[in-house]
Amino acid sequence: MAQWAYKVVYIDYRGRISCEGVETLIGNERRSAFVRRYLNSLGQDGWEVVGIQPLSPNSAYYVFKRPGQESDFADGAPAASVESAPEETTPPAASASPETEGGSPTVENV
Repeated sequence: MAQWAYKVVYIDYRGRISCEGVETLIGNERRSAFVRRYLNSLGQDGWEVVGIQPLSPNSAYYVFKRPGQESDFADGAPAASVESAPEETTPPAASASPETEGGSPTVENV
């Protein structure tokens, strides 16, 4: 079975890209050329876009994958196991709603 490596890249179309702690800022070029140049460099390394998660009109997370290479797993991160399931946790009990001095609950608009 093939093992995949994934990369998540934050792209702010106003001129900033962040990937694995490395910031890339726009130089003296058009914004579209800046992003295209960065994406082309990932494509040359074998990365393929598999998802885009918009965050705002000017930014998004781009998810890339490629067949796993030894260097992709060199950081020592544990491999995900299909057999193990995450432990169930119980959420903390909801605290009582705050009350005013008169004893009636306060209403908050959120």
